[in-house]
Amino acid sequence: MGFSLMGWVLGVALQLQQASLWPFWIYGLMVVLALLAMAVPLLVRWRSPANPVRWRPAMQALALLAGVALGFGLTGARSEVYLSQALQPELERVDLVVTGRVASMPQRSPQGERFDFQVEAAQLDGHSVVLPERVQLAWNSWGGRGQQGAASPGLGAGERWRFVVRLRRPHGNANPHGFDRERWLWEQGIQATGYVKTGARDPTPALLGKTAWHPVAAARQQVVQAIEQRVAEPRSAGVLAALVAGDQAAIERSDWDLFRTTGVAHLMSISGLHVTMFAWLAMALVRWSWRRLAGVVPGLLLACPAPRAAAVGGLSLALVYAVFSGWGVPSQRTLLMLAVVLFLRLGARQWPWPAVWLLAMAAVLLLDPWALMQAGFWLSFVAVGILFSTDPGRRVGAERAAAASAAWGRRSLRAGLALLREQAVVTVALAPLTLMLFGQFSVVGLAANLLAIPWVTLLVTPLAMLGVLVPPVWDLAAWAVRALIWVLAAWADWPWASVHRAIAPLPLAVAAVLGGMLLVLRLPWALRLGGVLLLWPALLWTPPRPAPGEFELLALDVGQGGAVLVRTASHTLLYDTGPRYASGGDAGQQVVVPLLRAMGEQPDTVLVSHRDSDHAGGSDSVRAAFPAAQWLSSFDADAQRRCLAGQRWEWDGVVFELLHPEPQDYAPGDGRRRSSNAMSCVLRVHNPQQSAWLAGDIEAAQEVRLALAYPDLRASVMLAPHHGSQSSSSPVLLNVLRPQWVVIQSGYLNPFHHPAPLVLDRYRERGMAWVASPECGAAWWRSWAPEQMQCQRDAQRRYWNHRPDGRMGAN
Repeated sequence: MGFSLMGWVLGVALQLQQASLWPFWIYGLMVVLALLAMAVPLLVRWRSPANPVRWRPAMQALALLAGVALGFGLTGARSEVYLSQALQPELERVDLVVTGRVASMPQRSPQGERFDFQVEAAQLDGHSVVLPERVQLAWNSWGGRGQQGAASPGLGAGERWRFVVRLRRPHGNANPHGFDRERWLWEQGIQATGYVKTGARDPTPALLGKTAWHPVAAARQQVVQAIEQRVAEPRSAGVLAALVAGDQAAIERSDWDLFRTTGVAHLMSISGLHVTMFAWLAMALVRWSWRRLAGVVPGLLLACPAPRAAAVGGLSLALVYAVFSGWGVPSQRTLLMLAVVLFLRLGARQWPWPAVWLLAMAAVLLLDPWALMQAGFWLSFVAVGILFSTDPGRRVGAERAAAASAAWGRRSLRAGLALLREQAVVTVALAPLTLMLFGQFSVVGLAANLLAIPWVTLLVTPLAMLGVLVPPVWDLAAWAVRALIWVLAAWADWPWASVHRAIAPLPLAVAAVLGGMLLVLRLPWALRLGGVLLLWPALLWTPPRPAPGEFELLALDVGQGGAVLVRTASHTLLYDTGPRYASGGDAGQQVVVPLLRAMGEQPDTVLVSHRDSDHAGGSDSVRAAFPAAQWLSSFDADAQRRCLAGQRWEWDGVVFELLHPEPQDYAPGDGRRRSSNAMSCVLRVHNPQQSAWLAGDIEAAQEVRLALAYPDLRASVMLAPHHGSQSSSSPVLLNVLRPQWVVIQSGYLNPFHHPAPLVLDRYRERGMAWVASPECGAAWWRSWAPEQMQCQRDAQRRYWNHRPDGRMGAN
């Protein structure tokens, strides 16, 4: 069985690496062959019952291969069926009248509400069309195309609505080390996203009534609303909502940053600790109630002993809690392990811990194969595996009896020391894995967890759950949350509260994780210190940089906005900081800063081309993360931090020079306000052989002036001015620069229709190759290989990723 389980996990992992899916019949054939292979051991035992030992190696190898084929085939078949129900491209960006149900607890923000919608019927121009069963919608305060729309009325899970929507296929930004939103949507069963149209010219959304569907989501929503009404402070209310109902979106982004910095983020969602604690309390309550009931019902304990009733009842109540709180991977893993251990104990049997651990992992992947791609999956299972393998407390009956008879003070001391040791073991062992996944490790995490684990699991969470029955208790829980946040904030202010390192390549990262595990295993110290040798290369690793005299550009995928990283041998410049998003947050916080940290970068200079929010929206987040960077822009009140034509500097043999704006462009003029686009800082980066042209949102008038002023300039690569708008990329500029490559930073199906077809025709006519971020993702260009443009979507493509009909234009 163990080899089949290992094969299953390996098969799922291999299938998730596929760039594209095979035909359904191939996956079906793999499943059939796997099932036939699993029947071979039974046949061998039947034919050779007296000598099964000689067949054991072959049977183990066959079981492993059968598990691989079964895991690969079932996951691939599920994916092929799911993909066949995707949104058709012709239904994107058109007005659709849909009828259906609110299928999730709506996530509220200042901009509106976001919710899952179960589609029952849909029409286009009066004709029925087929849509995916489940889509994700936003009801914003704007009606589309910048129009003011009707505010959301406060949607409820299970409500039935009819409204006009615009949909698009799942699409997310694609950046190195970035969050794969497309995989997340795939895993959630979301095959289209969009928004409700509530403009003045759109039909009014109609509430058709309430239904009994989605009762769990409706109950969660009621609890969250009750917490918000009772607890006035948003920070405390958000934490309580996350702990009771699994509403992690209720926690503010700044608080998530605090919890990550102090290493306690795992406690602010429903983790294995919470589920285990709930199961323990539930079993104790069921056992007490069952024994009291046995005094009334004769023979009850003979029919069902109290330990069995406690196990079944407690596990059932823990299952209800896990489902109610969102049914995340830690909850699934904990419940499955608890179920296996409890039922083995009831049968007076005990499996070795690797079998229990592997069975729970395989079961989670049977429910959700794509959970294997989640960071939480690996953190959860690796942590439990480490505790299993390093647990010194597997004592026999005499030792346990002695411990049980010890004084209360001694037991408390032992429990405290055990908690300290377990936390230290997990902290040391998971540090390399945390660095590999997030590029960050909390130095204060050990101390913070020693405080936060008992505080959250023994005080905050019980009070938060008790508040469902007795709402005034939420006031005490909120006080406990505020006290914890106050302490964590003080620790987070320590300069070395957390360490950021570049994310190492996979081989070095895996070696580091093994090194961390080796350090905490119960082995001789000579062997355990060998883990340092495995850790050291990953800790010292830094991404390779250009050679002196060379440079590279990384145009980030930030949606409808701009952000470009320019690197030389020892310096880094960030050109623009990305947009502020309509859904809240900004690209600086969500894309730029995480990417810079994952690459181990500290920008020397940040140049913001102009004040528009699609280029400067992430400035505050970048400034907070890298306060030592020098800043230049076209809108700074300090003249010393303004970009001016003629400014020039050299890094590692690479020249950076500003060509626009001119000093007179900052003059008050005749009183007319100059457009921010016209003030965009134009930066030229070059060495003797190659050059790059970064021009923000300048328009044709500025382009012509620059082309006439610098008629001999050429560009190897050009960032398309104004995202490929037809008001830019003028023929005059293109004829002068003659770029080999053009990079267009724009949003998928953006309302401005960037890049304009007219502009693309100009590129084609002149033989200029171009890439656009919606189809390419982040784009790499290097001065020592100017003919190549590397797209992130090509480098890390998986079958769930967005695939447009056409991606790249060339000669």
